[in-house]
Formats: sequence, C-alpha cells, structure tokens
Amino acid sequence: MFRVYESGGITRRSFVQAGMLGSLHLGSDLRARAPARFKPRVSEPAVILFWMSGGPGHMETWDPKPDAVEQYRGPFGSIATNVPGIRLGELLPDEARVMDKLAILRGVNHGTGDHTKANHWMLTGFEGPDFNKPDFMVQRRPSLGSATAKLCGPNQRGLPPYAAVPHLKGGTDNFFHYAAYLGRSFNPFITESDPNTNEFRVRNLALSGDMPLARLEDRRSLREALDSQARASDSRSALLEPHTEQAFALLTGRQAAEAFDIRAEPDRVRDHYGRHTFGQSALLARRLVEAGVTFVTVNCVPWDHHGNGGRYKTAEGAQLLIPPFDKALAALVHDLIERGLYERTLVVAMGEFGRTPRMNSDAGRDHWGNVFSVLMGCGSMKMGQVIGRSNPKGEYPADRPVSPQDVTATIFHHLGVNAREVHFHDGLDRPTALVETGQPIRELLV
Repeated sequence: MFRVYESGGITRRSFVQAGMLGSLHLGSDLRARAPARFKPRVSEPAVILFWMSGGPGHMETWDPKPDAVEQYRGPFGSIATNVPGIRLGELLPDEARVMDKLAILRGVNHGTGDHTKANHWMLTGFEGPDFNKPDFMVQRRPSLGSATAKLCGPNQRGLPPYAAVPHLKGGTDNFFHYAAYLGRSFNPFITESDPNTNEFRVRNLALSGDMPLARLEDRRSLREALDSQARASDSRSALLEPHTEQAFALLTGRQAAEAFDIRAEPDRVRDHYGRHTFGQSALLARRLVEAGVTFVTVNCVPWDHHGNGGRYKTAEGAQLLIPPFDKALAALVHDLIERGLYERTLVVAMGEFGRTPRMNSDAGRDHWGNVFSVLMGCGSMKMGQVIGRSNPKGEYPADRPVSPQDVTATIFHHLGVNAREVHFHDGLDRPTALVETGQPIRELLV
C-alpha cells in the first residue's frame, strides 16, 4: 500500500515552501505561548473549518425562504430536518438528518459586499483592505488558524498545530489564511495535493536525496551548539527550546506522515464521505484532528455564483457544490461522533458573506454582507437550534445579530482561550487585540 511517508521524512526546502518553518533556525518567530488561556471543557480541543470562499447563498443553504416570491426564494425549495420547526435548503438532505447535532447562526453580518474586506473579516475577526487598493493582499491580522497555532500549539507532539487541505488556492480574494506579524512559523502546513486523486501525496512529507536524515541530524547538532552560546548571553533563548524540539520531531517523525495517509482508511469510510475533493478533504481533516492537529481548514471553492462574468448561475453552482459539501459535512459529523471526537471538535462552515436576497437578471445572486448564515457543530455545545433570524426576504437580521468577532470569540472559547484578553504585538511592536468587541455566543455554551 502506498504510504505518504515512504521516504521517511520531509525536506527543509519543502517545509519552507509549506510555510510551516522558515528554516531549522527558528529565530524569534517562535515565542512562548500567550497568556489568557483557561482550561477548556474538553481535553485536546480542535477545530475544523470548512472555508467556502466566494460566499454561499444563505437561501440555498441554511436560511431558505420558501414563502418568499420566486425572485427572492430562488430556484430551490426547503426541506424539514430532524428538529421540528427547522428547515434547510432542499439540497442539504444529509445535514437535515443530523440537524440535532448542528446549530445555525442566521444573523451573522458585517455589512460589506467586498470580497477582500469580508474574507479578512471572517478569517481574522477584523475588516480587511479594500479590493484593488495597492495593499489589497496585505494581511493585517493573524488568521484564526495561525492564532490557534501560536496560542495552543499542536495537541500531540510531532504534528503541526495548523493544517490546510487540499490547498489554499482558488475562491475569490482568498488570501488571508496566514500568520501576518506572528511570523511564518505559525502559517498553515498545506498538503498542496487533492486527497481524492490516485496521485495524492503530501510532497512536504518525503525526504529528498539531497537531505538524508544523517545530514539533518548534523544541522541539528550545529543549531544546538549555536543555541548554547546564545543561551549564555540571553536567558530568553531558553523559551525557544520546546519549539525547536517540536519542529525537529515534525521533520523526522512518523506521526504526521501516518496522519496524512488517507489510503489507510477503509473503502466504506471513504465512500461514506464521498469520492470527491470535499469528501476526501473532510476525511483527511478528521484524521489530522484525531492524530493531534489543533486547527484544520478544509478549503471548499468556488461559491461566487453571480450568473455572469464567467461565474455559475445560482442553480448550476448550487447543484454542483452543495450536494458534495452536504455529504462531506454530515459524514464528518457521524464519523466524529462514532470515534468519540465530537465532544472535543468544533466544526464551522462559513464563507465571507451571503448572496443578494433578490436574484439578478442573469439568474445569479451578487454579494451580500448585511445578513448571512454560519454553521457550527460540536458535541460539547448546545446543538439542534437556530440562533437569530433574518427578515422574511433574507435581507438583514430581524433578531439576534452576530458579528464576525462573536464567531471568532466562540471558536477560541472552545479552544480554552479568553480571546478578549489576548494581545499580540505587530511588526511595530504595538499591542493588537485578538478580539476587541466580540463575545462567545451564549446560546451555544453549556
């Protein structure tokens, strides 16, 4: 059987390309964990983020409007779920059957239809730069995953704290998954390979001929000698030792390679998730969380369904993307429950905004940040509920609005982090808040 660790390790060069480590000289990028942590309700908490770049239509997914006129209702109806009174879009039958294990936030809003601003807002908690301004690709704050990597580290030694599958390409202005001023050591480990293909191979987990393990050990010994001299003059260097050992364990160990080996899964499990990129990426996310990765982003693209400019119409885009997404997410929930992982794993599905309530003349929907939906699922939170609602046409929150920072604060609460009390230092050494105004969503907390 093919194994992703068949060569026994990873290259320094490929690790640089993955953005996980700048080099074996970790320098000041790796610092001691920040304070403001508390004991989470569960051990080894983890997060799996389904990132739906482009913005899924809320009325085609988690906030259908079956009683609205057709130009608002859209091309699809709604279906009942296993929770009385909660309905989902008709293309989500699998999620409907596990609605008692999920919660829907229907009043999320930030007010912008700018992809760039909104991507940054939902991935970091803070408004991003304007589209097509000179700095439109400059990330201003650390992503959720990168902040998790710094604050929490991996749940098991030898695994990266933050990973992304299958890649972080595609979508619309999908730029902001990285560490910003925290340093590239807290960037995601990216598979850069589709786990649904026969050629799937995590290239960053194979030792090349020009870097055998013995040579890597020599470099480690040299690094240790240099570090011992630095410690003699700077006691702060001692703080880097655990990070250095953690990095070397990831470079030379088997744990990461085994976690990424999706072919070890039985065919029936792989079939349950669906033999498509969404399904196999979700399964790989489960394997990574189970092994000890703390935060995994499953990059699901593209959801920008205008019906013009070369983009899908609402109906064709929904029929193409929603069914595989639905199967993957519901299978993940079942699998996490069966394996005893749902209590400690928070599943989040969201894009940067929703779509315009009224269909446009090209049978599509445009950008809409005035109200949209976010899905959450976790065995240690109160599930089987809808929090907030939009007005009858899906235009704005009619009850219980939720901000991007409320979503951020909820994610970090699950991880045992009081996000309001965390401050990082930016490139100019100014303190920057992880969350300024958001609060964990009280209706979810047990």
